[in-house]
Amino acid sequence: MLQSVSILGATGSIGLSTLKVLEQHPEQYTVFALSAHSRIHELVQLCVRFHPQVVVVPEQHVDQLHQLLQHNQLTEIEILTEQDGLVAIAEHPQVDVVMAAIVGAAGLLSTLAAVRAGKRVLLANKEALVMSGELMLQAARDNHALLMPVDSEHNAIFQCLPHHYQQAAVRQPEHFGIAKILLTASGGPFLNHSLAQLEQVTPDQACKHPNWSMGRKISVDSASLMNKGLELIEACHLFSIPEHFVTVVIHPQSIIHSLVQYIDGSTLAQLGNPDMCTPIAHALAWPERIATQVDALDLFVHHHLDFCEPDLQRFPALRLAREAMKAGGTSTTILNAANEVAVDAFLNKKISFLKIPQIVEHTLNHVQNSPAESIAAILHSDQYARQVTSHYIQQLEH
Repeated sequence: MLQSVSILGATGSIGLSTLKVLEQHPEQYTVFALSAHSRIHELVQLCVRFHPQVVVVPEQHVDQLHQLLQHNQLTEIEILTEQDGLVAIAEHPQVDVVMAAIVGAAGLLSTLAAVRAGKRVLLANKEALVMSGELMLQAARDNHALLMPVDSEHNAIFQCLPHHYQQAAVRQPEHFGIAKILLTASGGPFLNHSLAQLEQVTPDQACKHPNWSMGRKISVDSASLMNKGLELIEACHLFSIPEHFVTVVIHPQSIIHSLVQYIDGSTLAQLGNPDMCTPIAHALAWPERIATQVDALDLFVHHHLDFCEPDLQRFPALRLAREAMKAGGTSTTILNAANEVAVDAFLNKKISFLKIPQIVEHTLNHVQNSPAESIAAILHSDQYARQVTSHYIQQLEH
Protein backbone atom coordinates (compact mmCIF):
# COMPACT_ATOMS: atom_id res chain seq x y z
CA MET A 1 0.00 0.00 0.00
CA LEU A 2 1.26 3.47 -0.92
CA GLN A 3 2.22 5.46 2.20
CA SER A 4 1.99 9.23 2.35
CA VAL A 5 4.88 11.10 4.00
CA SER A 6 5.23 14.59 5.50
CA ILE A 7 8.80 15.86 5.97
CA LEU A 8 9.28 18.51 8.63
CA GLY A 9 12.60 20.13 7.74
CA ALA A 10 12.84 19.00 4.12
CA THR A 11 15.81 21.14 3.05
CA GLY A 12 18.14 20.01 5.85
CA SER A 13 20.52 17.08 5.59
CA ILE A 14 18.06 14.60 7.15
CA GLY A 15 15.18 15.83 5.00
CA LEU A 16 17.22 15.52 1.81
CA SER A 17 18.41 12.03 2.78
CA THR A 18 14.79 11.04 3.43
CA LEU A 19 13.75 12.25 -0.01
CA LYS A 20 16.65 10.33 -1.54
CA VAL A 21 15.32 7.12 0.02
CA LEU A 22 11.70 7.87 -0.95
CA GLU A 23 12.72 8.55 -4.54
CA GLN A 24 14.10 5.02 -4.79
CA HIS A 25 10.74 3.52 -3.76
CA PRO A 26 7.95 5.37 -5.63
CA GLU A 27 5.79 2.25 -5.52
CA GLN A 28 5.75 2.41 -1.68
CA TYR A 29 5.94 6.10 -0.71
CA THR A 30 4.57 9.42 -1.90
CA VAL A 31 5.39 12.90 -0.58
CA PHE A 32 2.37 14.69 0.92
CA ALA A 33 4.01 17.77 2.46
CA LEU A 34 7.36 19.52 2.86
CA SER A 35 8.45 22.30 5.21
CA ALA A 36 11.41 24.66 5.09
CA HIS A 37 12.59 27.58 7.19
CA SER A 38 14.73 29.80 4.97
CA ARG A 39 15.95 27.80 1.95
CA ILE A 40 13.02 28.76 -0.27
CA HIS A 41 14.73 28.22 -3.62
CA GLU A 42 15.79 24.73 -2.53
CA LEU A 43 12.23 24.03 -1.39
CA VAL A 44 10.86 24.98 -4.80
CA GLN A 45 13.34 22.66 -6.49
CA LEU A 46 12.05 19.85 -4.27
CA CYS A 47 8.49 20.75 -5.20
CA VAL A 48 9.40 20.42 -8.88
CA ARG A 49 10.78 16.94 -8.22
CA PHE A 50 8.24 15.57 -5.73
CA HIS A 51 4.98 17.53 -6.26
CA PRO A 52 3.78 17.70 -2.64
CA GLN A 53 0.21 18.74 -1.94
CA VAL A 54 1.24 21.16 0.83
CA VAL A 55 4.31 23.20 1.76
CA VAL A 56 4.95 25.10 5.00
CA VAL A 57 7.22 28.15 5.41
CA PRO A 58 7.50 31.12 7.78
CA GLU A 59 5.06 33.96 7.02
CA GLN A 60 7.77 36.27 5.67
CA HIS A 61 8.60 33.86 2.82
CA VAL A 62 5.05 33.31 1.52
CA ASP A 63 5.13 35.93 -1.23
CA GLN A 64 8.49 34.77 -2.55
CA LEU A 65 7.40 31.13 -2.46
CA HIS A 66 4.11 31.90 -4.19
CA GLN A 67 5.91 33.69 -7.04
CA LEU A 68 8.44 30.88 -7.47
CA LEU A 69 5.73 28.20 -7.49
CA GLN A 70 3.77 30.17 -10.10
CA HIS A 71 6.92 30.53 -12.20
CA ASN A 72 7.33 26.76 -12.11
CA GLN A 73 3.62 26.16 -12.85
CA LEU A 74 3.03 24.57 -9.44
CA THR A 75 -0.03 26.61 -8.53
CA GLU A 76 -1.91 23.59 -7.18
CA ILE A 77 0.38 23.35 -4.12
CA GLU A 78 -1.19 24.73 -0.93
CA ILE A 79 0.98 27.04 1.18
CA LEU A 80 0.64 27.00 4.98
CA THR A 81 2.68 28.99 7.49
CA GLU A 82 4.35 28.96 10.88
CA GLN A 83 3.70 26.51 13.70
CA ASP A 84 0.03 26.00 12.77
CA GLY A 85 1.09 24.86 9.31
CA LEU A 86 3.64 22.42 10.70
CA VAL A 87 1.07 20.93 13.07
CA ALA A 88 -1.43 20.64 10.20
CA ILE A 89 0.88 18.58 7.97
CA ALA A 90 2.01 16.48 10.95
CA GLU A 91 -1.51 15.43 11.96
CA HIS A 92 -3.23 15.45 8.54
CA PRO A 93 -5.49 12.40 8.09
CA GLN A 94 -3.95 11.61 4.68
CA VAL A 95 -0.47 11.29 6.21
CA ASP A 96 0.90 7.91 7.31
CA VAL A 97 4.52 8.80 8.11
CA VAL A 98 6.06 11.98 9.52
CA MET A 99 9.78 12.67 9.36
CA ALA A 100 10.45 14.98 12.34
CA ALA A 101 13.70 16.65 11.29
CA ILE A 102 13.29 20.27 12.43
CA VAL A 103 16.32 21.17 14.54
CA GLY A 104 15.88 22.15 18.16
CA ALA A 105 12.90 23.13 20.29
CA ALA A 106 11.17 24.53 17.19
CA GLY A 107 10.22 20.97 16.26
CA LEU A 108 8.51 20.05 19.54
CA LEU A 109 4.86 20.93 18.87
CA SER A 110 4.69 19.48 15.37
CA THR A 111 6.39 16.26 16.48
CA LEU A 112 3.97 15.95 19.39
CA ALA A 113 1.05 16.60 17.01
CA ALA A 114 2.18 13.71 14.81
CA VAL A 115 2.44 11.44 17.85
CA ARG A 116 -1.02 12.45 19.10
CA ALA A 117 -2.42 11.73 15.63
CA GLY A 118 -1.07 8.17 15.85
CA LYS A 119 1.43 8.43 12.99
CA ARG A 120 4.61 6.51 12.35
CA VAL A 121 7.02 9.22 13.51
CA LEU A 122 10.61 9.04 12.31
CA LEU A 123 12.33 10.90 15.13
CA ALA A 124 15.36 12.85 13.98
CA ASN A 125 14.56 15.82 16.22
CA LYS A 126 16.14 14.59 19.46
CA GLU A 127 15.45 17.89 21.23
CA ALA A 128 11.68 17.27 21.13
CA LEU A 129 12.10 14.11 23.20
CA VAL A 130 14.79 15.69 25.41
CA MET A 131 12.27 18.39 26.32
CA SER A 132 9.03 16.43 26.57
CA GLY A 133 10.29 13.00 27.62
CA GLU A 134 7.58 10.94 29.29
CA LEU A 135 4.79 13.22 28.03
CA MET A 136 5.60 12.34 24.43
CA LEU A 137 6.04 8.65 25.18
CA GLN A 138 2.69 8.55 27.00
CA ALA A 139 1.07 10.29 24.03
CA ALA A 140 2.56 7.64 21.75
CA ARG A 141 1.14 4.85 23.93
CA ASP A 142 -2.28 6.49 24.21
CA ASN A 143 -2.59 7.09 20.47
CA HIS A 144 -0.81 3.96 19.19
CA ALA A 145 1.83 6.03 17.44
CA LEU A 146 5.07 4.34 16.41
CA LEU A 147 8.17 6.29 17.41
CA MET A 148 11.08 5.14 15.23
CA PRO A 149 14.55 6.49 16.07
CA VAL A 150 16.47 7.94 13.13
CA ASP A 151 19.69 9.03 14.87
CA SER A 152 22.14 6.37 13.76
CA GLU A 153 23.02 5.51 17.36
CA HIS A 154 19.45 5.07 18.58
CA ASN A 155 18.50 3.22 15.44
CA ALA A 156 21.43 0.88 16.12
CA ILE A 157 20.27 0.31 19.70
CA PHE A 158 16.75 -0.38 18.46
CA GLN A 159 18.11 -3.02 16.08
CA CYS A 160 20.25 -4.65 18.81
CA LEU A 161 17.53 -4.87 21.45
CA PRO A 162 15.25 -7.92 21.64
CA HIS A 163 12.48 -7.65 19.04
CA HIS A 164 9.77 -7.83 21.71
CA TYR A 165 11.39 -5.22 23.98
CA GLN A 166 9.72 -2.24 22.27
CA GLN A 167 6.29 -3.89 22.43
CA ALA A 168 6.52 -4.81 26.11
CA ALA A 169 4.02 -3.15 28.44
CA VAL A 170 6.74 -2.81 31.09
CA ARG A 171 10.21 -2.29 29.71
CA GLN A 172 12.73 -3.08 32.43
CA PRO A 173 16.09 -3.81 30.84
CA GLU A 174 17.22 -6.31 33.49
CA HIS A 175 14.14 -8.46 32.77
CA PHE A 176 15.34 -8.80 29.18
CA GLY A 177 18.90 -9.67 30.14
CA ILE A 178 20.22 -6.24 29.13
CA ALA A 179 23.32 -5.25 31.09
CA LYS A 180 24.47 -2.05 29.39
CA ILE A 181 24.00 0.17 26.35
CA LEU A 182 27.16 1.49 24.72
CA LEU A 183 26.39 4.75 22.93
CA THR A 184 29.12 5.55 20.43
CA ALA A 185 30.43 9.03 19.61
CA SER A 186 32.87 10.04 16.91
CA GLY A 187 34.46 12.64 19.18
CA GLY A 188 33.97 15.31 16.51
CA PRO A 189 36.65 17.44 14.87
CA PHE A 190 38.36 18.40 18.15
CA LEU A 191 38.84 14.97 19.71
CA ASN A 192 42.60 15.43 20.17
CA HIS A 193 42.65 19.18 20.82
CA SER A 194 44.04 20.53 24.08
CA LEU A 195 42.10 23.03 26.18
CA ALA A 196 44.36 25.78 24.84
CA GLN A 197 43.56 24.77 21.28
CA LEU A 198 39.83 24.52 22.02
CA GLU A 199 39.89 28.12 23.25
CA GLN A 200 40.87 29.26 19.74
CA VAL A 201 38.61 27.17 17.49
CA THR A 202 36.31 28.94 15.03
CA PRO A 203 32.71 28.19 14.02
CA ASP A 204 33.85 27.02 10.59
CA GLN A 205 36.28 24.56 12.18
CA ALA A 206 33.57 23.27 14.53
CA CYS A 207 31.24 22.67 11.58
CA LYS A 208 33.70 20.44 9.72
CA HIS A 209 32.69 17.04 11.06
CA PRO A 210 35.13 14.30 10.05
CA ASN A 211 32.49 11.67 9.19
CA TRP A 212 28.99 13.13 8.82
CA SER A 213 27.42 15.88 6.71
CA MET A 214 25.22 17.84 9.14
CA GLY A 215 23.79 21.28 9.79
CA ARG A 216 25.80 23.90 11.66
CA LYS A 217 24.01 23.65 15.01
CA ILE A 218 24.27 19.86 15.32
CA SER A 219 27.88 20.01 14.07
CA VAL A 220 28.82 22.35 16.94
CA ASP A 221 26.96 20.07 19.37
CA SER A 222 28.96 17.14 18.04
CA ALA A 223 32.20 19.07 18.49
CA SER A 224 31.34 19.88 22.14
CA LEU A 225 29.88 16.38 22.82
CA MET A 226 26.60 18.07 23.81
CA ASN A 227 25.02 16.16 20.94
CA LYS A 228 26.04 12.94 22.65
CA GLY A 229 24.63 14.24 25.92
CA LEU A 230 21.30 14.95 24.24
CA GLU A 231 21.42 11.49 22.68
CA LEU A 232 22.05 9.94 26.10
CA ILE A 233 18.88 11.64 27.37
CA GLU A 234 16.97 10.56 24.25
CA ALA A 235 18.12 6.96 24.69
CA CYS A 236 16.94 6.88 28.30
CA HIS A 237 13.47 8.02 27.24
CA LEU A 238 13.17 5.98 24.04
CA PHE A 239 14.20 2.71 25.62
CA SER A 240 12.95 3.30 29.19
CA ILE A 241 16.39 2.89 30.74
CA PRO A 242 18.05 4.72 33.64
CA GLU A 243 21.08 6.81 32.72
CA HIS A 244 23.53 4.52 34.54
CA PHE A 245 22.74 1.82 31.96
CA VAL A 246 24.27 4.05 29.25
CA THR A 247 28.03 4.32 28.70
CA VAL A 248 29.38 6.71 26.07
CA VAL A 249 32.26 5.32 24.02
CA ILE A 250 34.40 7.43 21.67
CA HIS A 251 34.70 5.63 18.34
CA PRO A 252 36.29 7.98 15.77
CA GLN A 253 35.54 5.90 12.67
CA SER A 254 31.72 5.98 13.14
CA ILE A 255 31.43 2.43 11.80
CA ILE A 256 29.89 0.84 14.91
CA HIS A 257 26.82 2.98 15.57
CA SER A 258 26.06 1.61 19.04
CA LEU A 259 26.07 -1.63 21.00
CA VAL A 260 23.96 -3.51 23.56
CA GLN A 261 25.59 -5.78 26.13
CA TYR A 262 23.72 -8.69 27.73
CA ILE A 263 24.15 -10.48 31.05
CA ASP A 264 25.40 -13.65 29.31
CA GLY A 265 28.50 -11.82 28.05
CA SER A 266 27.14 -11.16 24.55
CA THR A 267 27.61 -7.75 22.93
CA LEU A 268 25.51 -6.98 19.87
CA ALA A 269 26.52 -4.12 17.57
CA GLN A 270 25.08 -2.53 14.45
CA LEU A 271 27.73 -1.55 11.88
CA GLY A 272 27.54 0.39 8.65
CA ASN A 273 29.05 3.20 6.63
CA PRO A 274 28.24 6.65 8.06
CA ASP A 275 25.26 7.50 5.83
CA MET A 276 21.90 8.59 7.26
CA CYS A 277 20.00 6.89 4.45
CA THR A 278 20.53 3.57 6.27
CA PRO A 279 18.71 4.41 9.54
CA ILE A 280 16.09 6.41 7.64
CA ALA A 281 15.30 3.41 5.42
CA HIS A 282 15.15 1.14 8.46
CA ALA A 283 12.78 3.49 10.32
CA LEU A 284 10.58 3.89 7.24
CA ALA A 285 10.14 0.21 6.48
CA TRP A 286 10.47 -1.57 9.85
CA PRO A 287 9.83 -4.43 10.45
CA GLU A 288 10.63 -4.93 6.75
CA ARG A 289 13.82 -3.81 4.96
CA ILE A 290 14.10 -1.68 1.82
CA ALA A 291 17.12 -1.09 -0.40
CA THR A 292 19.26 2.04 -0.36
CA GLN A 293 22.18 3.16 -2.47
CA VAL A 294 24.48 3.07 0.56
CA ASP A 295 27.54 0.92 -0.04
CA ALA A 296 27.77 -2.21 2.08
CA LEU A 297 30.47 -2.12 4.75
CA ASP A 298 33.81 -3.46 3.51
CA LEU A 299 35.67 -4.88 6.51
CA PHE A 300 38.83 -5.24 4.46
CA VAL A 301 38.86 -1.46 4.07
CA HIS A 302 37.60 -0.60 7.57
CA HIS A 303 39.78 -3.10 9.38
CA HIS A 304 40.95 -0.79 12.18
CA LEU A 305 38.44 0.42 14.78
CA ASP A 306 39.41 2.56 17.81
CA PHE A 307 37.65 3.14 21.12
CA CYS A 308 38.34 5.35 24.14
CA GLU A 309 36.59 7.04 27.05
CA PRO A 310 35.35 10.63 26.66
CA ASP A 311 37.42 13.30 28.42
CA LEU A 312 34.97 15.18 30.63
CA GLN A 313 37.56 17.82 31.48
CA ARG A 314 37.79 19.00 27.88
CA PHE A 315 34.17 18.15 27.03
CA PRO A 316 32.05 18.90 30.14
CA ALA A 317 28.80 19.12 28.14
CA LEU A 318 28.42 15.36 28.41
CA ARG A 319 28.61 15.55 32.22
CA LEU A 320 26.01 18.35 32.28
CA ALA A 321 23.59 16.29 30.17
CA ARG A 322 23.96 13.24 32.40
CA GLU A 323 23.37 15.35 35.51
CA ALA A 324 20.28 16.93 33.93
CA MET A 325 18.88 13.48 33.13
CA LYS A 326 19.48 12.40 36.73
CA ALA A 327 17.74 15.52 38.04
CA GLY A 328 14.64 14.93 35.91
CA GLY A 329 11.80 17.44 35.65
CA THR A 330 12.44 20.37 33.33
CA SER A 331 16.22 20.23 33.81
CA THR A 332 16.74 18.65 30.38
CA THR A 333 14.56 21.38 28.83
CA ILE A 334 16.71 24.01 30.55
CA LEU A 335 19.88 22.29 29.35
CA ASN A 336 18.65 22.19 25.76
CA ALA A 337 17.42 25.79 25.72
CA ALA A 338 20.66 27.15 27.17
CA ASN A 339 22.69 25.13 24.71
CA GLU A 340 20.68 26.36 21.69
CA VAL A 341 21.20 29.99 22.71
CA ALA A 342 24.90 29.48 23.51
CA VAL A 343 25.61 27.65 20.23
CA ASP A 344 23.90 30.43 18.29
CA ALA A 345 26.10 32.96 20.09
CA PHE A 346 29.20 30.93 19.21
CA LEU A 347 28.18 30.62 15.55
CA ASN A 348 27.73 34.41 15.50
CA LYS A 349 31.21 34.84 17.05
CA LYS A 350 29.92 36.41 20.27
CA ILE A 351 31.51 33.81 22.56
CA SER A 352 34.33 31.27 22.40
CA PHE A 353 33.77 27.54 21.96
CA LEU A 354 34.70 26.73 25.57
CA LYS A 355 32.14 29.23 26.84
CA ILE A 356 29.26 27.07 25.56
CA PRO A 357 29.25 24.51 28.42
CA GLN A 358 30.08 27.22 30.97
CA ILE A 359 27.00 29.18 29.89
CA VAL A 360 24.82 26.05 29.95
CA GLU A 361 25.99 25.24 33.49
CA HIS A 362 25.28 28.82 34.61
CA THR A 363 21.72 28.55 33.33
CA LEU A 364 21.17 25.15 34.95
CA ASN A 365 22.29 26.71 38.25
CA HIS A 366 20.05 29.78 37.89
CA VAL A 367 16.77 28.38 36.53
CA GLN A 368 14.67 26.36 38.93
CA ASN A 369 14.00 22.76 37.97
CA SER A 370 10.26 22.04 38.12
CA PRO A 371 8.00 19.08 37.30
CA ALA A 372 7.59 18.52 33.55
CA GLU A 373 3.88 17.88 34.01
CA SER A 374 2.54 19.64 30.90
CA ILE A 375 3.67 21.05 27.58
CA ALA A 376 2.84 24.51 28.95
CA ALA A 377 5.24 23.97 31.87
CA ILE A 378 7.94 22.70 29.52
CA LEU A 379 7.56 25.66 27.13
CA HIS A 380 7.63 28.08 30.07
CA SER A 381 10.92 26.60 31.34
CA ASP A 382 12.29 26.69 27.79
CA GLN A 383 11.52 30.38 27.32
CA TYR A 384 12.74 31.44 30.76
CA ALA A 385 15.99 29.48 30.32
CA ARG A 386 16.56 31.26 27.00
CA GLN A 387 16.06 34.64 28.66
CA VAL A 388 18.51 33.82 31.47
CA THR A 389 21.07 32.51 28.98
CA SER A 390 20.78 35.50 26.67
CA HIS A 391 21.15 37.91 29.59
CA TYR A 392 24.26 36.10 30.81
CA ILE A 393 25.83 36.19 27.33
CA GLN A 394 25.19 39.93 27.17
CA GLN A 395 27.00 40.34 30.50
CA LEU A 396 29.97 38.34 29.14
CA GLU A 397 30.19 40.60 26.09
CA HIS A 398 30.65 43.75 28.22
